[in-house]
Amino acid sequence: MEPVVCEKLTKRYGEVVAVQDLDLTVRAGEVYGFLGPNGAGKTTTLRMLLGLIRPTSGRVLLHGQPPGDLSGVGAMIEGPAFYPYLSGRDNLRVLARYAAVDDRRIDVVLDLVDLSGRAKHKFGTYSLGMKQRLGVAAALLKDPQLLILDEPTNGLDPAGMADMRALIRRLGAAGSTVLISSHLLTEVEQICDRVGIIARGALVAENTVAELRSGAGLRIQAAPLDNAAAWLRLVLGAAAVAIVDGALDVTVEPARAAELNESLVKAGISVSELRTRERDLEQVFLELTGGESNGR
Repeated sequence: MEPVVCEKLTKRYGEVVAVQDLDLTVRAGEVYGFLGPNGAGKTTTLRMLLGLIRPTSGRVLLHGQPPGDLSGVGAMIEGPAFYPYLSGRDNLRVLARYAAVDDRRIDVVLDLVDLSGRAKHKFGTYSLGMKQRLGVAAALLKDPQLLILDEPTNGLDPAGMADMRALIRRLGAAGSTVLISSHLLTEVEQICDRVGIIARGALVAENTVAELRSGAGLRIQAAPLDNAAAWLRLVLGAAAVAIVDGALDVTVEPARAAELNESLVKAGISVSELRTRERDLEQVFLELTGGESNGR
């Protein structure tokens, strides 16, 4: 049973369509990255997943059930909010009692997010990054099977971001399912098993990072380079071949690699390298979202 399933999920605010017919599946034990430009509908979707707002139509299933019983779900949406005059530990103690969680779990989650040394300090004195880490600690209090995090590295310095990425990877490796919304494409590339990209309220792609990046064409190192370029332009058309940094970038289905290699060799051209040319995730993102800037 999949931890998260959205079927034709739609949310309208009057004439404004925030989310439209969204089909999304998060599989057990994976780290799933949810990407989209500003206003694309990411946070609205996460709120519907948790039952914080009702969908206009469609449905959400968490472990096969409609949102309601969130005992196996931990979440941090749109930044954490705590009592500023209480310490980090006392804020977690309040939440633990409300959720009927043993106080011994508090030390575990504080250690996980590297806040044990500041646990006695008031939340109001925390930096933005520390507040973010305490929010993640709160989401982990129930030792959830499903963890939903909205921009978990927001406000963290580079070292803190690396620690958070490592934590998320450990959670996934331990069998937890993690759904993260993030505007940091490099972060998603490093920690996510699969990615869903949303634009204008609709899911435009859902696949592994590797699959999303593949299929851009071939990178060919050949000599003489000019002869190779001329030959491939004759075979594929001038627009399909470009000389970039002393090699050829060829826009063609990667499945034609063997055919083109044989063709070049028969033309008297030596091929020293031929591999799939991958796009980075930013290129894929911009193509799928029509060039809109990434964000929340």
